[in-house]
Amino acid sequence: MDANLLVTYDYVHKQKAEQETRALLKEVGEEAKFIDSGVDGVFLLRVDNGKKVVKQLYCLCKTDPSRFNYTFNWIPIEKWCSSEIGEIGSVMKEFNKKMDPEKKWKMGVVKRYYDKMKTMDIVMALTKHIEKPKVDLDNPDVIIRVEILGERAGCSLLNKDELLNVPGMKRQ
Repeated sequence: MDANLLVTYDYVHKQKAEQETRALLKEVGEEAKFIDSGVDGVFLLRVDNGKKVVKQLYCLCKTDPSRFNYTFNWIPIEKWCSSEIGEIGSVMKEFNKKMDPEKKWKMGVVKRYYDKMKTMDIVMALTKHIEKPKVDLDNPDVIIRVEILGERAGCSLLNKDELLNVPGMKRQ
C-alpha cells in the first residue's frame, strides 16, 4: 500500500468529506492521490510528505477549526505491514530504536474490520517492544499510532503536532 496519510471522515457525507479534504490540501499546497481503503469513513491518500501536511493542517485547524466539518482525524502513515501481531511488533522494535528515552510517549491503536484481538490486548502485546520508561497518556511528546484496517496495519511514530484530531481541537 503506498498511502502515507489516513483521514477519517463522516461516512454519511463522503462526497462533502472528499471535497473538504481536497480543498484543505490545496490550501497547504498539496495534491493527493486517493486510494480505495475498502472501509467506510476512511480515506487513504498519497501525498508528498504526510507529516508535513498534517503539521500544516494542525496549524490551520488551531486557528480556524470551523473549516473542518466532515473530516475528523488526519494521521500520517510511515509504514504498512500485515495486521499479524508479530509483524506489527517488528515495526514497534524499529520505532523503539528511533525513540529518545527522555521523551514521554503513548500508544494508540484503532482497529477496523479486525476481530482477532481486543484493542487493549493489542496495546499490551505491542508496548512490550517499546523499552522507553516515560509513558504519559495525557501529555506525551511522542505518539505511536497503529491503524488496523482488516489484514493491513499502518504504523507511525509521531510528534504531537503530526497527528490531527479535529474533534479534540474543537473541544479546546
